[in-house]
Amino acid sequence: MKFVDEVSIRVKAGDGGNGCMSFRREKFIENGGPNGGDGGDGGSIYMMADENLNTLVDYRYTRHFDAERGSNGGSTDCTGKKGEDLVLRVPVGTTVIDSATQEVIGDLTKAGQRLLVVQGGWHGLGNTRFKSSTNRAPRQTTPGKPGEQRDLKLEMKVLADVGLLGLPNAGKSTFIRSVSAAKPKVADYPFTTLVPNLGVVSVDRWKSFVVADIPGLIEGASDGAGLGIRFLKHLSRTRLLLHLVDMAPLDDTSAPDAAEVIVSELTKFSPSLAERDRWLVLNKCDQILEEEHDARVKEIVDRLEWAGPVYVISAIAKQGTERLCHDIMRYLEDRADRLANDPAYKEELAELDQRIEDEARAQLQALDDQRALRRSGVKSVHDIGDDDWDEEDVDDEDGPEIIYVRD
Repeated sequence: MKFVDEVSIRVKAGDGGNGCMSFRREKFIENGGPNGGDGGDGGSIYMMADENLNTLVDYRYTRHFDAERGSNGGSTDCTGKKGEDLVLRVPVGTTVIDSATQEVIGDLTKAGQRLLVVQGGWHGLGNTRFKSSTNRAPRQTTPGKPGEQRDLKLEMKVLADVGLLGLPNAGKSTFIRSVSAAKPKVADYPFTTLVPNLGVVSVDRWKSFVVADIPGLIEGASDGAGLGIRFLKHLSRTRLLLHLVDMAPLDDTSAPDAAEVIVSELTKFSPSLAERDRWLVLNKCDQILEEEHDARVKEIVDRLEWAGPVYVISAIAKQGTERLCHDIMRYLEDRADRLANDPAYKEELAELDQRIEDEARAQLQALDDQRALRRSGVKSVHDIGDDDWDEEDVDDEDGPEIIYVRD
């Protein structure tokens, strides 16, 4: 199944039907007067969040969507039929953006939520509308108004309570398999995770939370290395970040260096996202001697100057994972209570969420601009001199979409 989290589409609402010019013609009735009806309104286009969808692949190949046009008015004061509205279903967590202005039209974060994206055209008026005591036989009508048309960009962000950060092979997918029923791919080579994975973690019978795993980051991801930083946008709506670090890496990198790489790439992508509550989770503790745990933990904490919670676990052996999950559940409950009772805290988080959203969008727009420049044969804007700049040199169309195939 293909996982697509960004698409560009064009939507066109239906035009309004034209008004009719008609006069009553019946036997024995002279000068029956006007009886032309109005046209019908054009159909509008709505986006609706559907909890049964988890990808935008439906819009990968079909990119143009037109709503039905309103029918023209008829004689005998018959009004034209209204055009049917078109409802486009998208996954929950989809942001709708106007491609021309970069304006955020709406954010569909709840199942069943509807968003009007283009309005259908207004109906035209028949000549009956223009009759008066001084104009008894009007020959005036109006045409239907054209429906709105827009180029839209759809961005999907997975909705999860907890997000996982880490280098490839840090054990993120193993952690999800250990604490939930999700079965992401796990192997002994890097980049086994190519798309975000979600897992539902049940703590008690009536308590659970959702954890999201994104493809691993490497040094230089903000410059496009590896799978880049595009998937970091999926963490922008999480409530808590878990920074997983391999305590016993098999390659030449050290655990403190690996931890610093993630912090650096996260900060480059969004300094505000780096301010999100984040816990340090040191994984694969079963790979080193128990008497070395404290020294290895101290080395990593000192290098990062870490002041937050630190957990030492082994995801594959399920060592320490139960306590971690209970603490996460307790944190989410305390956070929800504080949001309900502390308006200042709620306002502070809302401001942080908005900053994260703005910074993430700016980063993704910069990546799109770089792709457009590369398509035009220019490596970067620094390669263009001030005297040589020509707007026609840069292709302003959206770059090729990246599609990740789930095995």
